[in-house]
Amino acid sequence: QVQLMESGGGSVQAGGSLRLSCAVSGLSLSNGCVAWFRQPTGKEREGVALLVTGFGQTYYADSVKGRFTVSRDNAENTVYLRVNSLKPEDTAMYYCAKASACTWPLRQHEFSYWGQGTQVTVSS
Repeated sequence: QVQLMESGGGSVQAGGSLRLSCAVSGLSLSNGCVAWFRQPTGKEREGVALLVTGFGQTYYADSVKGRFTVSRDNAENTVYLRVNSLKPEDTAMYYCAKASACTWPLRQHEFSYWGQGTQVTVSS
């Protein structure tokens, strides 16, 4: 059974940091793509970061470039999203998702597997 489980969200003040985790079971991280999306309340979901696992390439949305970093731990089959210098506009539910192949900019329909999300709230 394929499962993606996010954790690590929380409430922080502007300028703070969090490390979000995406634990993957039932699928290998040796190939394909793992992406992070976010959805503020009442708004559309947007892609923020992508890890092409086979090549180790990473891509970031302009709004988070320089502040967010995606990485992985093969032994733990987990992908992380380090979020630094958080802003109130980063407040959203954050989701990880996995695809066998993907493109940049991210296209949500390419991702077959999704986690349940973890909430990040940034206060000013």
